[in-house]
Amino acid sequence: MIPEEKRRVAYINEMIENGHAAELVEEGEKYHAEQLSRIARNICSRAGVRIILIAGPSSSGKTSTSHRLCLELLAQGKKPVALSLDNWYLNGILTPLKVDGTKDYESVYAIDLDQLETDLKALVAGQEIALPTFNFAEEKREYPGETLRLDDEAVLVMEGIHALNPILTRHLRDDEKFKIYAAPMSPVSLDGETWIPTYVHRLLRRMSRDYRTRGKSPLQTIAGWADVREGEEKWIEPFRDQADVQFDTSMLYELPAIRYAVETALQSVPASAAEYPMAEKLLYYLSFFEGLEASYIPRTSILREFIGGSQFNVA
Repeated sequence: MIPEEKRRVAYINEMIENGHAAELVEEGEKYHAEQLSRIARNICSRAGVRIILIAGPSSSGKTSTSHRLCLELLAQGKKPVALSLDNWYLNGILTPLKVDGTKDYESVYAIDLDQLETDLKALVAGQEIALPTFNFAEEKREYPGETLRLDDEAVLVMEGIHALNPILTRHLRDDEKFKIYAAPMSPVSLDGETWIPTYVHRLLRRMSRDYRTRGKSPLQTIAGWADVREGEEKWIEPFRDQADVQFDTSMLYELPAIRYAVETALQSVPASAAEYPMAEKLLYYLSFFEGLEASYIPRTSILREFIGGSQFNVA
């Protein structure tokens, strides 16, 4: 008997090879839409929720999730406003340091907690605030002149790696908050025994985004991955179980699409590099899948956050 997961890989490849890629993508998007619709209904059933917090590890698709959820909330009569915690980062000179003296961008204390508390209190009270943005190139928080005030029907949707850390919203009542943990949660098995861990999905997503938007090679992304994982285990995973719901951002067609996006660049990692064994492992995983062109993927897809062409502001 062929293992179910091996049949799944065969099904994905057959759909692409036989000209049914659009149907495959539609099936994957339906999985996300159904989850988000349930979450939105759950939120709407709770009186008094003023802020929705979306957290998850690197490259889990938090930003796209927040925008997709806003669309679902709008359809159910809410007035959502999406914000990113990244805009409350401290200026670079104030960023906490690791033991080795390098900046610790993964720390919750890299966020201006005092200013964030002041702004969230004001928003929940119906007051107007000046909206910050963060200039990552200059490591500086800026105020371009945009303001925000929430009316009585509005709900704030805030995403960021630390969104579930209670220190950020300790001044808000529990009934004012709805907490979501978002990450890929469906590992893929190649043969019923060899599994592709979900962190591989995130590493490949990050690699695609780094290469496309930041000029970083796959070698550089792999080199920094251990620090990313260390930060996640310290600052994100301890609060996962505090979420009201968990959202699986895995996609049925993800690995074929990622293969199309990053395979050639990934092949450039030299055999002499310390990162080569990981690059070789990633290429091995991807080799089981047919490539899927980006033209099949809707602009509202969470995967667009990483391969480009998103309808949302996910830069």
